[in-house]
Amino acid sequence: MRKKAHFIGIAGMGMSAVAILLKEQGWLVGGSDSEAYPPATSQLERHGIPCTASYDPGNIPKDADLIVVGMNAKLKRENNPEVKAAYDSGIRMTPFPKVLGDIVRKRKPIVVAGSYGKSTITSLLAWCLSRSGIGAGWFIGASPEGMEPSHLGTHPVFVLEGDEYPTSHDDLRPKFAHYNAHDALITAVTHDHVNIYKTQREFSEPFRALAAGLPDDGILLLCADEPNAASLGKETRARVTLYGMTSSSEWYANDISRGEVTSFDLMRGSEKIARLSTSLIGDHNIQNVVGASAMLLEKELITPEQLAESVRDFKGLARRLDKKTARSSVPAYEGFGSSREKLRAAIAAIKAQYPEKRLVVVFEPHTFSWRNKMMLHWFDDAFEGAGLVILYKPAEQGAATHEQSTQEEMTERLARAGVAVRPTAAPEETLAILSSEVGRDDVVLLSSSGAMDGLIERIPEWLDNTF
Repeated sequence: MRKKAHFIGIAGMGMSAVAILLKEQGWLVGGSDSEAYPPATSQLERHGIPCTASYDPGNIPKDADLIVVGMNAKLKRENNPEVKAAYDSGIRMTPFPKVLGDIVRKRKPIVVAGSYGKSTITSLLAWCLSRSGIGAGWFIGASPEGMEPSHLGTHPVFVLEGDEYPTSHDDLRPKFAHYNAHDALITAVTHDHVNIYKTQREFSEPFRALAAGLPDDGILLLCADEPNAASLGKETRARVTLYGMTSSSEWYANDISRGEVTSFDLMRGSEKIARLSTSLIGDHNIQNVVGASAMLLEKELITPEQLAESVRDFKGLARRLDKKTARSSVPAYEGFGSSREKLRAAIAAIKAQYPEKRLVVVFEPHTFSWRNKMMLHWFDDAFEGAGLVILYKPAEQGAATHEQSTQEEMTERLARAGVAVRPTAAPEETLAILSSEVGRDDVVLLSSSGAMDGLIERIPEWLDNTF
């Protein structure tokens, strides 16, 4: 008899990826989610995993062997009848990081963690291994182009995106604490998730624990360009290696030629290892490629020739600076805007790619950090380089759990920083502002970690039909 798993909040990126892994293991899998939209729903559909678009106690199969509950603010037993029914059912319940930890227990996990860049680097590692014929497994909390977000594989190596956010509402340990890391790559430890980690010190603690838990024969790869990450080398027994954008790191990029395709020499010390080419834009993505390359070559998983071929063909991730317009002379890109650093990197990448164009940013403050009054200072310099910011209304989920800034406060902060800003509260109003403001000499960046009430799809469609 096949085991049966039910996921509450299945359309989260991590939840859907774990659901796919369980189905690969032979489980019967289904779930529910009241906020289901692509790319997660597309992934579930491809794998034949049903998703009910509302929460209800009747969704839970009476013969389920396992219930997996997500971490969304709407998935607490006191405010969600399906979650309450799950607790009352007597069926075994667990958060997805523990499920994932069980899946990789007998493997040699490489955990990619940090404030930013982890989805791209994890995807690069998985892509390069797969394209080179290495049957590794992987788990990615995003939607990579041309590959699935998760795969069991058969090789001992299993690559995981390691999120520092809490495991569940009942378990505040970071998700990556369950992944039994053999090796780790840490991109940055820049303060984020202020609703959970009040200070930089608190935010750094899970990363220190990750470094300390690596075995003697493991590798700890740290980005030298971010001081909080670079300082973790003293916390570990593993072999420490640094990567970055300058020769102060062991692995770095040299002789960079930027364009629609960016090329650079991958260096290890004074030795040129390979000439790499990538269609990803921005210096932060060059840094990501260097980090992924360093891990693959340090572990001798693939050759430099295999690396160069694989990196050349890697197309990136949905929502990570992927081009959304098909024919418009005013291009639009989507950049995942969950933190200040991610937004700054996206803006810098667009400005470098289109130096002669005015940048119009359509931004939705969606994460707790963007909406928290403690982080209003993010607005002081996060939009540097933008010619116009259209500030969409802040998301409201979980607003009662923290001190949330108002749209008026955010608008005032941006204006004081010298940024041209237009607040907006609805899709039609936003499109009207774009219609009056956007011209042929502009480029548009869409930035949110939510759906922006459908504008992520509607704005590129409007641009394609207008320009």
